[in-house]
Amino acid sequence: MPAPAASPARARLPLAVYILGLSVFALGTSEFMLSGILQPLARDLGVSIPQAGLLVSAFAIGMVVGAPVLAAATLRLPRRTTLIALLAIFGLGQAAGALAPSYSVLFASRVISALACAGFWAVGAAVAVSLVPVNARARAMAVMVGGLSIANIAGVPAGALLGQHAGWRSAFWAVAGLSVVGLVGVVALVPRTKVPTGDDRPQLRRELTIYKDKQVWLALIATAMNGAAVFALFSYLSPLLTDTAGLAESWIPTVLALFGVGALIGTFIGGRIADAHLFGTLFGGIAASTAVLTLLALTAHSPVAAVALSLMLGVTAFTTAPALNARMFNVANAAPTLAGATTTAAFNIGNTLGPWLGGLAISAGWGYPSVAWTGAALAAVAVLTTALAFRLHRASAHSRVVASSAPAADSPADTASALPSPESADRH
Repeated sequence: MPAPAASPARARLPLAVYILGLSVFALGTSEFMLSGILQPLARDLGVSIPQAGLLVSAFAIGMVVGAPVLAAATLRLPRRTTLIALLAIFGLGQAAGALAPSYSVLFASRVISALACAGFWAVGAAVAVSLVPVNARARAMAVMVGGLSIANIAGVPAGALLGQHAGWRSAFWAVAGLSVVGLVGVVALVPRTKVPTGDDRPQLRRELTIYKDKQVWLALIATAMNGAAVFALFSYLSPLLTDTAGLAESWIPTVLALFGVGALIGTFIGGRIADAHLFGTLFGGIAASTAVLTLLALTAHSPVAAVALSLMLGVTAFTTAPALNARMFNVANAAPTLAGATTTAAFNIGNTLGPWLGGLAISAGWGYPSVAWTGAALAAVAVLTTALAFRLHRASAHSRVVASSAPAADSPADTASALPSPESADRH
């Protein structure tokens, strides 16, 4: 009698998935590091803090535009070649940012870097998901999201230290170096793939049909609102800690590292439980983020509370990230490349909206605690959107059960085999 197959939930992920996560570390460091160098950058370029915060939105805008456009443009290109080209462009964009003589040039370099980053995320996510079984998607995405978490633990605080002691431009040069390391890893270890040429070749028109599904749009909105909630606060965390909580500027790298530790913990938790309890992970994580942001708004003047809640926000926000990614791939399964692009665009719609709304609140004279209130309101919208998606999902599952129990069924066994299992219903 042959030995039973290993449980897919415990199967080892391919090494290529971890290489993609390593590459995301460089991308994530660039995306998030401005929160640690916002003040010296603003002073050097002669702009206000809200204006400097718009550089976060600039990166996010590039991600929003770049993800679907580059995913569509490269749909029939070899994925490994696409990853190599995009990572090289990203590195050049970082070098351009380091050399930028003015705010406008830096803004443009952020958009260009983000276009390449978005394409890498979209294609890389599709590659990672294609290398694992369906019930390991959240684990694979957790590895990629884990690259962001480690970027927050190591890359962002290191960028803050560089910005304080060697100038903010040195942080951009450091990321350019990281992108070279990631490029070498992709060239050496991500497997070559051939573009399908038969009936299964990628077709943009066929993949675009996923946007007819209400669940795709609900997943997009929930992802965007969750990202907006986090970035409304995170983009202005540095001035909130110094001007409101009263911490010295030297504390900023430590607090950013704590946020990153929380993000890594959250990514681990989400990656472990999301495949089996997808909606439960979404509800629990987003509701917890809403509570943390509300508490931070109420206690922002306390340095102990501000530091502790920054750690907790990392946990709650990143617990949902693997589930949000897996949810989009589940509802848009027929179009894996555009599913990855849509998820990337959704996250960065939120990353654009959050800093913008946070900047408006600050400019209105409501103080830095107002960005936490803004984030809490956005997270509450994500909770309501997820609730609506769950209601439609349950209604759809019920319709399948009713249809499968019609008199036309050949036998009770046939009827039973047509019923969705509770585990699969929760997963999808």
